[in-house]
Amino acid sequence: MMEPTNEEKSTSKLSREIITPANLITITRILASPILFILILSADGENGASWKAFILGLIFGISDAFDGQIARATGSVTKLGAFLDPLADKVVVLGCMLSLLSIGRFHWLPVMIIFTREIGISIYRFWVVRKGVVIPASNLAKWKTFVQGVTLLVAVLPPIGDIDWLVIMMLWFAVAMTLITGWQYIQKGNEAFQNPPMGRS
Repeated sequence: MMEPTNEEKSTSKLSREIITPANLITITRILASPILFILILSADGENGASWKAFILGLIFGISDAFDGQIARATGSVTKLGAFLDPLADKVVVLGCMLSLLSIGRFHWLPVMIIFTREIGISIYRFWVVRKGVVIPASNLAKWKTFVQGVTLLVAVLPPIGDIDWLVIMMLWFAVAMTLITGWQYIQKGNEAFQNPPMGRS
């Protein structure tokens, strides 16, 4: 019986890293996100509030909560998954916020603050990784993502469609958490550069 070649082994390993239950859930969330954006945009007359958008957004939130647990439970934690999961969060959150901005549900200032922070910190984290520094997500950063998601769910929930003050208050709370966690990332990155681990010049 012929032994698999090195190329075949590499391909098999790559396939196992990509095709894991958790990664498939995350990839599905990214690919299905335009449906959520369309549902929000099509509910223009209701300020973006729609039961379909709320239910789909809730499914996205539940899948985000469980894909990491599934990866750990099945022993299939991968570098690709660690990259895809926050990417999916940003695609869904920023896409929904821009959709709500375009129909006038959200004001441009908080959306642009969050958008600038998310893109800016993503670029910063990519840059520090190239320098050999990995900045893990803090517990507060995970809560930040949760608050952003809840804010979006409240914004598209039909019974709360006319309670603008609640949506505005929650959006600005999300902005505050977004800025605080962004500053934390920069601080951690600077500390890592000032105190490099042994073996990294």
